[in-house]
Amino acid sequence: MKRNNLKGSIILASAALIWGLAFVAQSDAAKTIPSFFFNSLRSFIGSAFLCCFILIKDKKNNIPLFPKEENSKKDLLTGGIICGIFLSISINFQQFGIAAYPEGVASEARSGFLTALYVILVPIFSVFKKNKISAKVWLGVLIAIFGIYMLCLTDGINGIYLGDILVFACAICFTFHIMCVDFFVEKVDGIRLSMLQFFICGIISGILAFIFEIDKISLQNIIGAAIPILYLGIMSSGVAYTMQIIGQKYAEPTIASISMSLESVFAALGGWLISGNSLSVREIIGCTLVFIAIIVAQLPSLKTKNKS
Repeated sequence: MKRNNLKGSIILASAALIWGLAFVAQSDAAKTIPSFFFNSLRSFIGSAFLCCFILIKDKKNNIPLFPKEENSKKDLLTGGIICGIFLSISINFQQFGIAAYPEGVASEARSGFLTALYVILVPIFSVFKKNKISAKVWLGVLIAIFGIYMLCLTDGINGIYLGDILVFACAICFTFHIMCVDFFVEKVDGIRLSMLQFFICGIISGILAFIFEIDKISLQNIIGAAIPILYLGIMSSGVAYTMQIIGQKYAEPTIASISMSLESVFAALGGWLISGNSLSVREIIGCTLVFIAIIVAQLPSLKTKNKS
């Protein structure tokens, strides 16, 4: 497929807006519903939404839900399972991290910017594919470390919250998820891949909820978190992650990473405008440095891609 960076950037920036605002919904849901159960519900809703979309879209052309050709079906199932496993680990770390922040902390901004570190981690982990890491990527890492220090260590080592650690683990897991998507997105239909990965994610999270959270689940919990569940299920899971997969088909990896990094900015703005959570000057500097690091780390690849 011919690359179209502008089209891909618009798609991915739109997904980033949905994800950024999702941090507000996740923060609200964390107060009323256990994390595994919440992620199971949002994943099944997202998968069901995409299944309906596919059936309606392909009804006129009589295209089956799953490909008939065995190799294509195998690639779709393999991709859906692997991406679903990494996605499940990622979003559960993220949700538990958001839930772990104490009251009064700007959880949306902190979790948003820490999650966005996957943009730096992707090229770093690419060393396992024997890809050379440029000096500017390492510069981005150093800037990010200083930014995290400003963001999370406002009171020294006591300024690190459990939520920061869990969300950083989420960023590492999202790194592997993005690498898996990059591998499978050229082989299978993106919307079907997204539908299947969320179905797998829903199963895994549901099993964990049944094991660890069965005594905390109630109809009252579901009703209390109905709006965040629907937003995360339909918009964040069903729409935005599918936009990610489609956008990554059009945009070069560097452009895609920069576009998706806007998620952190939208998370901070959403926390400020919707939840009324303000950041200290030091935390604002930290967020700014992390965002600069994300951009700096991606520029070398952009230069290389344009030469080829």
